[in-house]
Amino acid sequence: MVMKNIFEQNNLIKPPAIGEIIEGKIIGKGSAAVYLDLGKIGTGIIYGKEFYEAKNELKKMKIGDKVFTKVVEPENEEGYIELSMAKASKELAWDELKRRQENDEVFKVKIVGANKGGLLAEVSGIPAFLPASQLSPSNYPKVENGDNQKILQALQKFVGKELEIKIFDLNPNEGKLILSEKAKENEKIKDILKNYKVGDIVEGEITGVVDFGAFVKFPVQEEKPEDEEDIVPQLEGLIHISELDWQLVEDPTEIVETGNVVKAKIIDISNNKVSLSLKALKKDPWTGIEEKYKKGDVVKGKITKFNPFGAFVQISPKIQGLCHISQFGSQNKMEATLELGKQYDFQIISIEPAEHRMSLKLAKAE
Repeated sequence: MVMKNIFEQNNLIKPPAIGEIIEGKIIGKGSAAVYLDLGKIGTGIIYGKEFYEAKNELKKMKIGDKVFTKVVEPENEEGYIELSMAKASKELAWDELKRRQENDEVFKVKIVGANKGGLLAEVSGIPAFLPASQLSPSNYPKVENGDNQKILQALQKFVGKELEIKIFDLNPNEGKLILSEKAKENEKIKDILKNYKVGDIVEGEITGVVDFGAFVKFPVQEEKPEDEEDIVPQLEGLIHISELDWQLVEDPTEIVETGNVVKAKIIDISNNKVSLSLKALKKDPWTGIEEKYKKGDVVKGKITKFNPFGAFVQISPKIQGLCHISQFGSQNKMEATLELGKQYDFQIISIEPAEHRMSLKLAKAE
């Protein structure tokens, strides 16, 4: 009669179920097995594959030490309860990580590697990933032109260092553990941003120029208590490339450089992010444009850019019009007809100052 039936018939303690985590005391060690006293439920054994998976840890342990294990088989042919220390450690580690996430806990991790997408770490033996997008503003790699190699070089500087993080997402079944450095500052930043509103003008320093815009660090409107030990996070906003100037900007470094001190207008505050604009503080070149240009006028314009919708045409330093693709029939014909950087005569089809839009067509030679 098997052990389980004996327990059931005599109304005694039932053997543990497969997958159950139990604690035992080491009572014997062999060259390829470790024996544990599990109290009233019997004797457990770690051997075979389970022994070799935890071999290094088991070597450090001695008779009398207590250890958590996971039940692999409630009863083998020799009457032992087969156990796994590695599986138990992993499950307990995930449980601990879940607790930390639920408690919104901030803790330190050591960075062990980097790739172009972010940083690699390990938490309680579980591989973890800290995406570059989840770095704090001060640590975010502000690399011009988004050069992947330069981004990797910037991230590699963190290898071997410790960062304070929170758990952003986890999934034990998929072995996924995502960390966030900026999450630990979110509540503090949220409170600071209560002192700002859309339309405010701020002055700050350009801390980085990238292919999609420029980052600006500006002083926070907050008095720090004398006994406050925490460092107030830097408040940093982004000027998107489209908000740098009224003219079409291909390279943000043509407008700003790292270290420049600028004034910018807050145009949006959402998800703890501040969006800024330089052009909002500059005179709108489209104001009163209908007095200078009228529908039907023929103007000279320089081709600055092709896209699937047509060709961008520079009429003046700050005014761009669009010659639609339909004027040519296809993008290939458009690019065969027009040449980047060259001037042509265009006729104005329509002007919409409020929308900053001018439609053009190639003027036919008399």
